Amino acid sequence: MSYVDEVLAKVQAKNASEPEFLQAVEEVLESIRPVVDANEELYRKEAILERITEPDRQFKFRVSWVDDQGQVQVNTGYRVQFNNAIGPYKGGLRLHPSVYLGIIKFLGFEQIFKNSLTGLPIGGGKGGSDFDPKGKSDREVMAFCQSFMTELSKYIGADMDVPAGDIGTGAREIGYMFGQYKRITGLYEGVLTGKGLTYGGSLARTEATGYGLIYITEELMKCHGHEMAGKTCVVSGSGNVAIYAIQKAQQLGAKVVTCSDSTGWIYDPEGIDVALLKEVKEVKRARLTEYAAARPSAEYHEGRGVWAVKCDIALPCATQNELLLDDAKALVENGVTAVCEGANMPTTLDATKYLQENGVLFIPGKAANAGGVATSALEMSQNSERLSWTFEEVDSKLNQIMVNIYHNIDEAAKRYDKEGDYVAGANIAGFEKVVDAMIAQGVC
Repeated sequence: MSYVDEVLAKVQAKNASEPEFLQAVEEVLESIRPVVDANEELYRKEAILERITEPDRQFKFRVSWVDDQGQVQVNTGYRVQFNNAIGPYKGGLRLHPSVYLGIIKFLGFEQIFKNSLTGLPIGGGKGGSDFDPKGKSDREVMAFCQSFMTELSKYIGADMDVPAGDIGTGAREIGYMFGQYKRITGLYEGVLTGKGLTYGGSLARTEATGYGLIYITEELMKCHGHEMAGKTCVVSGSGNVAIYAIQKAQQLGAKVVTCSDSTGWIYDPEGIDVALLKEVKEVKRARLTEYAAARPSAEYHEGRGVWAVKCDIALPCATQNELLLDDAKALVENGVTAVCEGANMPTTLDATKYLQENGVLFIPGKAANAGGVATSALEMSQNSERLSWTFEEVDSKLNQIMVNIYHNIDEAAKRYDKEGDYVAGANIAGFEKVVDAMIAQGVC
């Protein structure tokens, strides 16, 4: 049995109740098989695969807080510090009812390779809670965030572990958490990214993941003889990533005709009205039914259906495993050229394989959505230097990072005779850098 197969069997036996984590590990290990096979003796001796699939440490803790009726509520908090071979642990905090240890481990594992691809000195980690901020008052959200940070503060620091936002964790939540960290530790440091501009945040951070997704998509299209201008795009999601991907795509001349939320989706043949979408989602925190009510050209549909719309480019920006095999078949039938992931692992393994086998250009989330964490690392740099860069400076650095990621994953795929397989390219390029650092640092 090969080393990859041995480790896959061990991970599957040990983590049988964590399907998302197993999916992420299988996808990475299968695609780096050529690298491992070429270095099997060394990697086996150093237990590289066992070490990279086992978190350095993981924390699970109770979060008790009081709601507006005076009732004590209890949630569970998590932080997984996966690998810090190339820098402090870095990864977001997800607040969503679906959160459990397996979700956090999958996200933290993906983060190792995503962060490596940015070219910046940041390791992989992730955290969060099964708390749902939807429908909660600002006071309730603050109560939760303060309790959550009271425990989390024991394990993080500007040179140790730097959390950020994710699903359910926006500027409001980061602000409450930062205030509590400062209150507990007495330290004013860059321990969180995604902060407000008045207290150490970075310009362009809000836009970064969505903008970065479009920058790498634009480079992909250009290198295959296409332009963004004039292309029809479908986008899932209506959160931070989706909104700013839509905005940047339309700035580059594409037409984005869909977006979605947890209850339904919008088809707007005239192109999504970004200002209206921001009003509905960022200001009112309302459902997309309100977008449809205010926009005569828009159609609202319950449930799923975004991927049935004819398009040139598909950008899944909502959540994991949202683009299924039947969706991939519909996209191929409708002549899609490229699928680039704005969310973390939004395409199932069989759907990814189908898209690749049918000639669709496909860039995985660990490369395509790395713009967010890259700009978080730029925020860390600004905090360390006590500086604030202009929007144009940050955006320019982000653009160059995403262009570099595309060419790095393209070259990595070519080195192992997998030209055009950007899943393999992303995993190989991210893996090689981390493994070199692990070996250089000895057994730790």
